[in-house]
Amino acid sequence: MITSPRVSPAMHALAHLHLRTVAFVLALIAASASCAQGAAPARRAEPPRESWLSRDDVRAFITEMSTEHGFAARELERWLAAAKFQPKVVELMSRPIVEPPKWFEYSPRFLAPARIEAGVAFWNAHQATLARAEERTGVPAEVIVAIIGVETWYGRYTGSHRVIDALATLAFDYPRRATFFRGELREFLLLAREQGFSPLVPKGSFAGAMGLPQFMPGSYRRYALDFDDSGRADLFASPDDAVGSVANYLARHDWQRGQPVILPVKFDPEKRDGVLRRLDGGLSERRSVAAWAEDGVTAESLPADLAPEPIGVLMLEEGVSDASHWLAFHNFYVITRYNRSRLYATAVWRLAEALRAARGPG
Repeated sequence: MITSPRVSPAMHALAHLHLRTVAFVLALIAASASCAQGAAPARRAEPPRESWLSRDDVRAFITEMSTEHGFAARELERWLAAAKFQPKVVELMSRPIVEPPKWFEYSPRFLAPARIEAGVAFWNAHQATLARAEERTGVPAEVIVAIIGVETWYGRYTGSHRVIDALATLAFDYPRRATFFRGELREFLLLAREQGFSPLVPKGSFAGAMGLPQFMPGSYRRYALDFDDSGRADLFASPDDAVGSVANYLARHDWQRGQPVILPVKFDPEKRDGVLRRLDGGLSERRSVAAWAEDGVTAESLPADLAPEPIGVLMLEEGVSDASHWLAFHNFYVITRYNRSRLYATAVWRLAEALRAARGPG
């Protein structure tokens, strides 16, 4: 029988100390390796921010809302004290765009089969409302559905930022567009009072856009319709109200019934290069149809009743080295009133065409 040697308390303590030393050295080695691999050091806790209520510009906003719109100062103070600064919102708004995306980079997610399929399902579910909106405003059903599809995937993704947090952050801590967002914060508080909801509840985009069609508060108050006759325009929960409101928005921005959006271009080969030099960021200045015709630019099928509005030439990068060119008509520019991006407007129209083709007649 083999017996274990007796270990004195001193030797035991020395061994324990040795193990702790080894563990410490190994931890240092691991930390060093982590830093060498580019691991970010732990962030230091940010110092607490001063309350918005202690700032002169916020106090001036409270005074304005009280004197001009009849809000109780204490109520405004409570709401703004509950609003939370969102550094992520400022980061998203300030993110630089080194180079605008190309069409072939931008468009696939909006024209994916799943989005088209979901759009057809939305159209079928609300076809009577869409037909009523089209008949009243002249805005095609497929355009209405496409805008809701591009904005929120037909209501699936309406935003996770509390609207008052986003708007207060941008109104008071985003100097570049503070004037605009203070106006939207004012509109939001007025909307909450008119609709009878707490301004601390709604959620939306990081810029404060809300509901299925992602209306900013000012647009909500100006263009939203109670299209289901419920007593108020609810863009958060009523697809009917969203449909009617999108149609109303485009109609109020002068949508022309029965007019085209974009049509493929035909060039006079001898004048083509001169025309293409007119493009600025993919979209030319707007000129009359006759002026473009003099430069050898026509559409493949101009409608006989074309409205006498100036039009532009649109270029889309279909691939790394390929481009297509289109005449962009008045209704194209109406869509850009919803979002100023030429790519956005084109995505809406291309999705609208895909929805119409997938759904078929009827």
